[in-house]
Amino acid sequence: MTIEFPKKLRFLMDPAPYKVLYGGRDGIKSWSMAQALLILGAQNRVRWLCARETMQSLAESVHHLLGEQIVRLGLTDYYRVEKARIIGTKLHQDAMYGRPMQHPGISEFVFAGLRHNVTQIKSYEGLNGVWVEEADNVSRDSWEVVLPTIRTEGSEVWLSFNPQLVTDETWKRWVLDPPPGAVVVKTSYRDNLWLSEISKARIEHLRISDEAAYRHIYEGDPTSDVEGAIFGPHMKAATAAGRIGQVPYNRAHPVHTVWDLGFGDPTSIWFIQVYDGWYNFIDYLEGDQLEISDYLIQLQNKGYVYGTDWLPHDGVDTIIHHKMQGDRSMSIEMLMRQAGRKPRIVPKMLITDQINAARTIFPQCRWDEQKCADGLQALRHYQWPALSAEGVAQRKPLHNWASHASSAFCGAAVAVRQPKAPPAAVPKPRIPTTVWS
Repeated sequence: MTIEFPKKLRFLMDPAPYKVLYGGRDGIKSWSMAQALLILGAQNRVRWLCARETMQSLAESVHHLLGEQIVRLGLTDYYRVEKARIIGTKLHQDAMYGRPMQHPGISEFVFAGLRHNVTQIKSYEGLNGVWVEEADNVSRDSWEVVLPTIRTEGSEVWLSFNPQLVTDETWKRWVLDPPPGAVVVKTSYRDNLWLSEISKARIEHLRISDEAAYRHIYEGDPTSDVEGAIFGPHMKAATAAGRIGQVPYNRAHPVHTVWDLGFGDPTSIWFIQVYDGWYNFIDYLEGDQLEISDYLIQLQNKGYVYGTDWLPHDGVDTIIHHKMQGDRSMSIEMLMRQAGRKPRIVPKMLITDQINAARTIFPQCRWDEQKCADGLQALRHYQWPALSAEGVAQRKPLHNWASHASSAFCGAAVAVRQPKAPPAAVPKPRIPTTVWS
């Protein structure tokens, strides 16, 4: 079998603990990693996890891409594409080794989302590696979950992504300060041996008309703002002013929590202390597929002294969040009150009004950079959708991985107010004294 590969990507076939392939659009990153992985799986028994940060269904994974490459490379006799996995075949074993084997084994590729799937990720034993596709938005928490799982001798971690923000965890962790042994390679459309003439013309037009967009999209240069970023200028101002750093817990003041509820979608929780004119965001928690009791246990384990738990307007509904509640007889608000918490409901407002409220408190906000890392990443990526086909601006933010933390932050701006200063003491009127002489 002869497979044509750009020389720059030869490193994919050589052993290395970390292989990072990043760059611009049309840089054949995904194709190349899929092909290399399938070739390695045909030569040796491997068990790999193919992951993304979020994956609601298998259609969002590289399952389809691998299936296409199996056909394209002529490896249909070596692999069987199943509904939820791809495995090697008996013919694969006979063809590769041509003799009886004491431990034949079969290659296997499994698929999962990283965010909130701690139990599932940890259940994969004996992995030879993980390929994280579209790794640009992988959170700090997800990296800290998946990396310890890849511990088999000789195992590898592969990443492919188009850089987004210079502040993203993946960019800082794997490009600016990669771990020892990492092979980091940047690719672009110039490395694509199969780039069409239509694509070449499109790229050249963008290079001439919008240099900054060209460098980000096709050269793979990260930016300081995502397109249509709702809080972009505010986050940059907070960074420049040093308001993202160490914000310790102050035991003299209660910790309020503000929630965005979800079961299939994430539940996001900000932890805030308000005093001395500041909104101090000291912690952040996110989860999925968990009941309200699980979150309350996590809150209690943090050891904070709590004030008010602010819930969205649907926190009083007994139906919408029944999977989080465990039954339909009580609302989230009722369950929390029953558990001894102090829940209140954030006033219902238009999303644009909530965003405007959030913008007004930004100059008074401070965030703990470590504990709020995933929430901060979401705030930076919160964005308006692109213009419609008719050129009309959409005034409802994109509903994606970044919207839940951002929605909870907007709720904090609406609900958690600065305590009023005590009224100034009014001096008592001085009664004149008559002196007789």
